[in-house]
Amino acid sequence: MSQTFVEKVLAKKAGLAETKPGQIVEVIPDVALSHDNTAPIYGIFQKMGGEKVFNPDMHAITLDHAAPAPSTQHAENHRIIRQFVKEQGINNFFEVGRGICHQILVEEGLALPGEVVLGSDSHTPHAGVMGAFGAGIGRSEMASIWALGNLWLRVPESLKIVVNGQLNPGVTAKDLALYVIGDLGNDGGLSMSVEWHGEAIQALSLSSRAVLPNMMAEMGAKNSYVAPDQVVFDYLKGRAKRPYEPLYPDPDASYAGVIEYDASKLEPMVAAPHRVDNVRPLSEYAGTHVDQAFLGTCTNGRLEDLAAAAGVLTGRKVAPGTRLIVIPASSQVYLEALKAGYIQIFIEAGAVVESPGCGPCMGNHMGVPAVGEVSISSANRNFRGRMGTRESEIYLASPAVVAASAVGRNQAPEGPVGHITFSHCQPSRPAIAQVGRLVSAIWQQQTANQRQATQDSSPTLRQARKVHEGDKP
Repeated sequence: MSQTFVEKVLAKKAGLAETKPGQIVEVIPDVALSHDNTAPIYGIFQKMGGEKVFNPDMHAITLDHAAPAPSTQHAENHRIIRQFVKEQGINNFFEVGRGICHQILVEEGLALPGEVVLGSDSHTPHAGVMGAFGAGIGRSEMASIWALGNLWLRVPESLKIVVNGQLNPGVTAKDLALYVIGDLGNDGGLSMSVEWHGEAIQALSLSSRAVLPNMMAEMGAKNSYVAPDQVVFDYLKGRAKRPYEPLYPDPDASYAGVIEYDASKLEPMVAAPHRVDNVRPLSEYAGTHVDQAFLGTCTNGRLEDLAAAAGVLTGRKVAPGTRLIVIPASSQVYLEALKAGYIQIFIEAGAVVESPGCGPCMGNHMGVPAVGEVSISSANRNFRGRMGTRESEIYLASPAVVAASAVGRNQAPEGPVGHITFSHCQPSRPAIAQVGRLVSAIWQQQTANQRQATQDSSPTLRQARKVHEGDKP
């Protein structure tokens, strides 16, 4: 029987010849991921009567969500985790400053093609960038894996997203992800396995591909998958912690839905407060005041993201009245950014560069906004209170847009660029802005006629979408 990726990988891990959607299987994960929440999970594990974890080598534990510890309570959690790791003989433990757990799994060769990664974090689908099954689970479920080494999983239905053509200059994987979420809704992939296909996907760098499975958590997906190719295999040479066997969906596999997009029709996008599916073209938000710009997270804190922002900031200053906070996704990214000169560019522009970790993404520290303030972020969530202050607003965008928005009118390119005229911005005030000549002038020239044609025929987000029979409307 022809099968999708998730049907194959769960069948393999369950020791079955095949599986089908809705079936319950018992699997042994290759990686059990946890972070600062390891401390409360340990408490649940103890209440279950647990003493020794089933397999110490299965574990990967990272201190990243509140690191360095911003409070005594967080510091105590870290102390408990360090003690637990030592007592249990867990080798894959990554201290404060190493970086964000999802990025670390990739860098350390722990997320591998054809394997199963279960994590007590909702963005565990990130592992799909390596061709792995990655899914977030609850703390009690993780404690059960610690004790027994396995877990029941329901085989999800599969959604196939095909992206044809090529993204235009200035348009990124983040724009694609936001576009799709805006089109399908924040429940458009609810409890599904979302597969990414098409020439536009294979043309992306590994770092850009990572944005897609990471963001699918915001569409409700159980997991998300990008087929591993030579780019992945080359990256894993000398890095993979164990042998692996990539798995691929059958060409004639059956899907709950198949949706096609034309990458050439996409433009830079922004998700406005307070929903990740409240997505519109960047042009509609010209002149929107921002108090803080945040560049980082597991979504967009890699080297190419910092490079894009550095390209915008070279020779420019962060506008008076705003802050730009930069947090590399890992120590490896930080070192590479230092060598490339990006950190110097950020500091000379007036940005604040913090140690690798999650930072203000979930509102712990390193940039919590004040009441009434507006942030623009390269992160993945913008619901009320996500960055620690319910009475504030969060816009989501690509790294270059975040950087350009921190610059303000006085430093921005003059005149109209794309759909935006920078004179719309107030003097000396930072504003959400088009990336401008720095990254999108070519995009404007190449696609002006195409954009006009698509606007005339269909003004909605669905202009680049083709739905196959069987997909929900």
